[in-house]
Amino acid sequence: MTTIPNPTPATKLVLVVMHGTGCDVLTNQLIDAGHRVTTFSSIGGFFRRKQTTLLIGVDANRVESALDIVRAACPTPPGSDEHYATIFVLKAGQFLPL
Repeated sequence: MTTIPNPTPATKLVLVVMHGTGCDVLTNQLIDAGHRVTTFSSIGGFFRRKQTTLLIGVDANRVESALDIVRAACPTPPGSDEHYATIFVLKAGQFLPL
């Protein structure tokens, strides 16, 4: 029987849905800062546009650091209603590195 290691306490899952380009740059910046990142292509929204979704596993005390990196990579143009990313911060019940 395999034992599951103790889960990491207070882990958050930051979910970023990006429009446009720049995903590779953002992913590398997050990895360089020590964050765990998984990316995949997704399609959604009213116009069914192609997007990239990032899953970022973050300790609760490092959420703002990850969000700062995402905000810098996905700025909203001044005076525009358009945005380049939608961000969700979720409580992860467990993070189990196996």
